[in-house]
Amino acid sequence: MNTIITIGRKFGSRGREIGRKVAEYYSIPFYDKDLITRAAKESGFCEEMIEVHDERPTSSFLYNLVMDTYSFGYNSSSFIDMPISHKIFLAQFDTIKKVAMEGPCVIVGRCADYALAERDDVLNLFIYGDEQARIESIAKRYELSMDKARDMVNKKDKQRSSYYNYYTSKKWGRADSYNLCLDSSLFGIEGTVKLIIQTVDDLEQIRKA
Repeated sequence: MNTIITIGRKFGSRGREIGRKVAEYYSIPFYDKDLITRAAKESGFCEEMIEVHDERPTSSFLYNLVMDTYSFGYNSSSFIDMPISHKIFLAQFDTIKKVAMEGPCVIVGRCADYALAERDDVLNLFIYGDEQARIESIAKRYELSMDKARDMVNKKDKQRSSYYNYYTSKKWGRADSYNLCLDSSLFGIEGTVKLIIQTVDDLEQIRKA
């Protein structure tokens, strides 16, 4: 298996769980929150700072200005003048490129498809699902009322969409931004995993031909 898999996902679609199962099937590394820890180690930012900005664009100029005081690890003048949110995006961007250079893996979120756009060994997926099914999943997972779960789903989807649309030249969740979009509420977790594995295997055969 020689493919790098990136997964964008709607909140509550179980995209993270699906990605982990695919990684386990192929015995390859799985990256989600792990990227924050690694990006922190390699960039010099503290992990908590990256966590605050993780897939969350900020429009607060004052916050960026204050937090800039604590950043280091890059010294070009253009980088120093950047808002802290941009610096953290670039730190994760660099980390994504590095883990991809190490071999096949599954990377969830964080504009990984955009970071690896120049590579020809990547399969970019987007996992979505019926809204009501996602709300019910989140309500059960976090023990929330349906109304609170609905608000959480809408908020998280909006955050991810804003982050992706801001930092890339593509549109979050739109079919032409990815190679394949799958409805996990239709196929189920295991069914979606099987479809991804079949797609990867078929794609590798096509690339060998």
